Order: sequence, then C-alpha cells, then structure tokens
Amino acid sequence: MISSLTGTVQAVSLNTAVLNVNGFGMLVNATPGTLSTLHQGREATVHTSMVVREDSMTLFGFATTEERDVFEVLIGVSGIGPRTGLAILAVHTPEEVRIAANTKDTAAFTKVSGIGPKGASRIVLELNGKLVPTGAPVSSASAAGGSASAWEPQVIEALTGLGWSEKDAAATLKALSKADPEIVATGNVADILRAALRSMSSANRAR
Repeated sequence: MISSLTGTVQAVSLNTAVLNVNGFGMLVNATPGTLSTLHQGREATVHTSMVVREDSMTLFGFATTEERDVFEVLIGVSGIGPRTGLAILAVHTPEEVRIAANTKDTAAFTKVSGIGPKGASRIVLELNGKLVPTGAPVSSASAAGGSASAWEPQVIEALTGLGWSEKDAAATLKALSKADPEIVATGNVADILRAALRSMSSANRAR
C-alpha cells in the first residue's frame, strides 16, 4: 500500500497531478484544494489512498492525513465511490464532514453534486459512530453554508495554482457570478472551479 508520495510536480490539471518520484510519473487524483498546493517544478508530498479494482489501481492524493483518513471512511459507505468521496472533501473540510455525520446533518451532504436527500440520509446513517468531531476550528464562513467568502479564496487559489494570474481568476469569478448565478449560489468549489476553467479556456480560444 502506498501511503504517501514525495517528488517533483510534473503536471497539474483540474482533477489530477503527476509527481515524478525517482523517475516514475505517479498520477494522483485530488480535490481542487489539494491541487492548489501543488506547483509544477516544485517538490511536494501528498498523502495517498490506493483504490484497487479488478481492472485498475488508482491513487488518490491529499494535502493532509486527516483528509485521507476521512476519505477512506467515506468510501466505506455503500454507494459512495472514490469520486464522490473526493467531491465531498472538495466542498467540506474533514472536520465539517465529521460534524455533519455526528449531527446527522443531511443538508450538508446534499450540497455535494450528485448526492440527493436519500443518499445523504444513507450516508449519515452509515457514518454513525465512525466519524467524531475532533474539535478543530471551523471557519464562520464555512459554518454559514457556502457564502462567497468560503469558496472564493479556494477557487482563486486553485486557479492560480493551475497557472492563471490572480487578477484573471478574480475577474473570471466576477463574470461567472453574472453569467451563471445558479452554480455560484451552490457554493460548490469543484463545480465553480470547473465552470471558471471552461470560461477562461473559451476566452483564450476567442482571442
């Protein structure tokens, strides 16, 4: 089992990164928050979880061991695959997931794209007793449920980590708020980031 990787970042995309570890290019899937900490050409360490299927072995990378540990508990829930586990951690911090599970806050899980009320109810039922809050501080913005102050810095950090300037990133988010207010209103970091990247790519092609 590969529990961590340390190497030079070769490439960073919307959902994955490649780390050169002793000459081997290791592909890891990660959340926008983790990817925003990786910069091409720099050395980095990611904590990993390997998901083995009959036809594949896939690595998922995390900035902290806490994220990885919560991910591994999440994917133990029936119906929660690795992609959905990543999506949950793209929207909520590990401590927020722990709090939501402990308080049976189904609304917190329905904020994640692809999880409906029934799925959220199943998640809190199966997580009962498996995730307990650690007492780590939770930002007031996050507790408020996805205000602009909660997601905007994360999206801007992810965009700059992917090579865009902070000025362009901020301008794109301002335009996105007017062009697609519904997706911005969700506060979903992963979805907003994808929409912003589509917008920026379209603008580049138009030039």
